[in-house]
Amino acid sequence: MAITNPGGNLNSVPSIQKQTLATNYLDLSSASNAGWGQQYVPDLMEKEAEVFGPRTISGFLAQVGAEEAMTADQVVWSEQSRLHLSYKGYISGTGIFTVVSDIDGNKATQGFTAANHGIRVNDTVIVANANGVFKGIVVYVNGAAATIKVYDGSTSIAALGSAGDTSSTILVYGSEYGKATGYYADSDGSTLTRNNNSHTANEPHFKTFTNKPIIMKDYYEVSGSDASRIGWVEISTESGQGGYLWYLKAESDTRARFNDYVEMSMLESVKGSGSNDADLHLRADGDNVGTQGLFDAIEDRGNVTTGITGVNAATDLAEFDAILAEFDKQGAIEEYMMFVDRSTSLAIDDMLASMNSYGAGGTSYGVFNNSEDMALNLGFSGFRRGSYDFYKSDMRYLNDKATRGGINDAAGASAIRGILMPAGTSSVYDQTVGASIKRPFLHVRYRASQTDDRRMKTWTTGSVGAATSALDAMQLHFLTERCLITQGANNFMLMK
Repeated sequence: MAITNPGGNLNSVPSIQKQTLATNYLDLSSASNAGWGQQYVPDLMEKEAEVFGPRTISGFLAQVGAEEAMTADQVVWSEQSRLHLSYKGYISGTGIFTVVSDIDGNKATQGFTAANHGIRVNDTVIVANANGVFKGIVVYVNGAAATIKVYDGSTSIAALGSAGDTSSTILVYGSEYGKATGYYADSDGSTLTRNNNSHTANEPHFKTFTNKPIIMKDYYEVSGSDASRIGWVEISTESGQGGYLWYLKAESDTRARFNDYVEMSMLESVKGSGSNDADLHLRADGDNVGTQGLFDAIEDRGNVTTGITGVNAATDLAEFDAILAEFDKQGAIEEYMMFVDRSTSLAIDDMLASMNSYGAGGTSYGVFNNSEDMALNLGFSGFRRGSYDFYKSDMRYLNDKATRGGINDAAGASAIRGILMPAGTSSVYDQTVGASIKRPFLHVRYRASQTDDRRMKTWTTGSVGAATSALDAMQLHFLTERCLITQGANNFMLMK
């Protein structure tokens, strides 16, 4: 079955020009309606038809996050590191393990220093690679070379991998020391001089992240004459106002569009590279601009799923099981909210419906909490898999053709199908407050002080109404300054 679209027959794009056209005024002088001289008055439907339903997409961040004021040019926060010592690398020679990256794959380019790993002499370790799983004790550490010699009780662990390879994993699970030994003795009790590193205590590490607010502006202007002129179309605004003053409609649309831009910017924005003035996110004055939105934060520090190879890439249990396995490696938060597009939402419904014996061949009454005399409900708002609870909701932004829905149609495999985000709060160290505090995983910081609150500013200038200038017009201005903070992005999942 093919679905066609009316396309150009829809009044779908606002215009920057104020023009009198046959499409926006009532022409009773044309040949089609016999002109003003006709004796019959047409049946005029004054009310503007709302053919696109609710046109705004804002509200997502209000559901899942919080807002908080700030007084600085940037937000700085720190996130805990993992507790246990586990690294990736390769084995060469006689059981020499060379550390290349941390367990998450961060190398020197991501700020990880292999020579500063926390494994020490007399640590008992597990080493795993394609040859199997081995347990042994650390007998030598070369700090400068980031190498660790592991003895497995009889023979040294077989070599596997080459320079730069991360095919092997090492995990510290304890330690063992001989009687009457200090921290400088090897496994047989003899004194060991560590090359280039002393046997020091491990210090906790953390990563610091920053984001900066962006200033967003918009305005609407109407002349004094137009502000006092009524039209023949009865309009209704997004805020509930109605009447025949067209400028109310235009002002309301500008306000609603600005509110949507505020939310879309928090989702879509990326930081500028600052490399040259041709950078899309670099102004000509050389200031590095841009802020990190939700999508970019997840792709940068979180997880991305594109479905399981060879299986339905929309949504199925195989993909969800892979998602659960990844969440188990992270914070193992039990409750997740899913905001998805329509196709993914229906795929999840189909997946859940097929879990009962009658789902594939017909209707299964009772599974959906309905009877034969009730309308059949084939939708699901939540489910539990393993130890995780998922709550599903459609995200209008991903469906609307005028927003991400249209982009996704053209993006193919790069289209964003949905977001999995944890519910609840996370504990982080706030540099501004100077203490460890709990915050929602997702929250907006806006600029505000006793002098000026820039969360959402609106003001009017001109001579219409309360006159503030000699301009024979009314100008309505909108401004905000804000950024989005995505804490614990490793617990988020972007579905593509």
